[in-house]
Amino acid sequence: MSLEGFGLAGKPAAASAAGAILYYVRSTQRGTLDHVDRIGFYERQNCLVLDAVTVRNLELIEPLFAGNDAGVTLFRAIDCTVTPIGKRLLRSWMLRPSIEAAEINSRFDAVESLVRDTVAREELRRALDGILDLERLLSRVTLETANPRDVLALAASLAKIPAVRSAIEKFAAEKLRSLRGLVDELTDLRQRIDQTIVPEPPISLNDGGVIANGVNQELDELRDLSRNSKQFLAQIEQREKQRTAIGSLKVKFNSVFGYYLEVSKANLHLVPADYERKQTLVNAERFTTPELKEYESKILDAQEKIVEIERKLFAELRSTIAGEARRIRQTALALAEVDLLASLAHVAALRNYCRPEFETGGDIEIIEGRHPVIEQQELAGGNDRFVPNDLYLNSTSHSVLVLTGPNMGGKSTYLRQVALIVILAQMGSFVPARSARLGIVDRVFTRIGASDNLARGRSTFMVEMTETAAILHTATPKSLILLDEVGRGTSTYDGLAIAWAAIEYIHARTRAKTLFATHYFELTELAEQLSGVKNYHVSVKETGGGIVFLRRVEPGAADRSYGIEVAKLAGLPNEVIERAREVLAEHENAERQLTNQLASEESRQPAPAQLTIFTPLSQPVLEKLREVDLNRLTPLEALNLLSELKKQVD
Repeated sequence: MSLEGFGLAGKPAAASAAGAILYYVRSTQRGTLDHVDRIGFYERQNCLVLDAVTVRNLELIEPLFAGNDAGVTLFRAIDCTVTPIGKRLLRSWMLRPSIEAAEINSRFDAVESLVRDTVAREELRRALDGILDLERLLSRVTLETANPRDVLALAASLAKIPAVRSAIEKFAAEKLRSLRGLVDELTDLRQRIDQTIVPEPPISLNDGGVIANGVNQELDELRDLSRNSKQFLAQIEQREKQRTAIGSLKVKFNSVFGYYLEVSKANLHLVPADYERKQTLVNAERFTTPELKEYESKILDAQEKIVEIERKLFAELRSTIAGEARRIRQTALALAEVDLLASLAHVAALRNYCRPEFETGGDIEIIEGRHPVIEQQELAGGNDRFVPNDLYLNSTSHSVLVLTGPNMGGKSTYLRQVALIVILAQMGSFVPARSARLGIVDRVFTRIGASDNLARGRSTFMVEMTETAAILHTATPKSLILLDEVGRGTSTYDGLAIAWAAIEYIHARTRAKTLFATHYFELTELAEQLSGVKNYHVSVKETGGGIVFLRRVEPGAADRSYGIEVAKLAGLPNEVIERAREVLAEHENAERQLTNQLASEESRQPAPAQLTIFTPLSQPVLEKLREVDLNRLTPLEALNLLSELKKQVD
């Protein structure tokens, strides 16, 4: 059998890996694996790539710090799905957003259709509510671990599908109509389950009572025998009394001898010839008959046979369900997507999200963008104060935005907000903004926060540099880069030099759209030197003895860092704050005096003579220049040569 139809042509390593996985699962699970009926080749480049660092820094699935309230992740903030399969698909879309504009727009069309009709949308969500995890139930069935209640739960979920299909029909979006066509009601399978399993079955098959009446004739007879055994034995006793005229004859049961007829010594002369003696007692004799022995065998074996027959019938039912694995899985995937699209529409309508527009130019323009997680936290706390902000990025004049401002001013929030809006949009979700024009992004990179990995011998600064190196090596012009405080883990001049060089590299080589938050005000000078670098800052309002964070991102560089004011807000002792102000004033005065002194000395020195082509040079200098091969000269050798020549001229 060829695997080319599954996209594995020329990929022997992938086929071998898939075969090894199947062999391992079959060996460990001891099941049939009938639910595995297809294989697919997946490449990270087929979607927006989010590495583990970015997923962690953006808190997409899990919070950065344990113990936080449930709602601090993007997943929890926008999850309004009503089915387990929809919830799992949301996680998949979030970690692997699409890069196909046609697919993204088809999702937008579906979400927009659902947003417009609130009543029909909520009817659809109510119809979906209660559908269990069809994929997991199917895997239990095929692995032969499903119990009767699992099978009945599958049938109960299938029973809700007709209402879901009817609710989807009210929407005109092509995506939803296509999904409706993929949803199979599986009526035949549901009826088979309902007819086979009792309405309230036990969890285990060991005690019987799982299979409904009328499914198997032999099973029904054994059940009648088991239920009516006392009545049947009483009938035998009454009949034998009349036949033998022994009024004291009794039909009894003993765990050693089984069922028997007991006759007193006085009536032994009335015992028929077909009675077989089993035991002699002091005052009585015990007998059996062929009919009683046959019935005894039936009664004693009835329960065991009942369990055996029910196991066989249940195994046949599970095999029938497993045979419909493809139909069930296709239906489950379609229902999951319907649930997720309805959930995204519910969130968009509830929180006033807008439909993004994707353009071929690659520009990113967000008007009044909001952070989807923090906005919800503030609203939940009764504080409607989130400040929306704009953003414009392109590949030429606004490729790198240097963002300055105080700590706690909102720089990191702004960076994360942009990334989350891009991810939401390429998932197919509406976004928290008044309007958004976006280009397809192939990767999102983040370098946010401080962390170490001492187990691997990496300090905080080493981790920072490693993550930054990965970004600079792998980013493309279609990537979005978020860098926060790069270079802060080492000395001021080292850190500034690294940050400066990184921005120059991104601007000249990578050309990726970049947001660079920093406290190095020297970096704002790059806006005057590089055409694609622009300065922005988070605004602050000074009040008597303090500051107010306005959390507004505006053009231009910040005037200062307000670090001492932030320290005061954090609760440092007043003595420390006052001393910090004194030390800061001393250093600023010293720097100002040094600057003035250098300027004064420079003004007193005579201007150097202008060197022209007519200025005579010494013969040694000319000879040295003639000897130098400029094509082979390295930059360092050129600097050394220049220094040597200057000494000769002086």
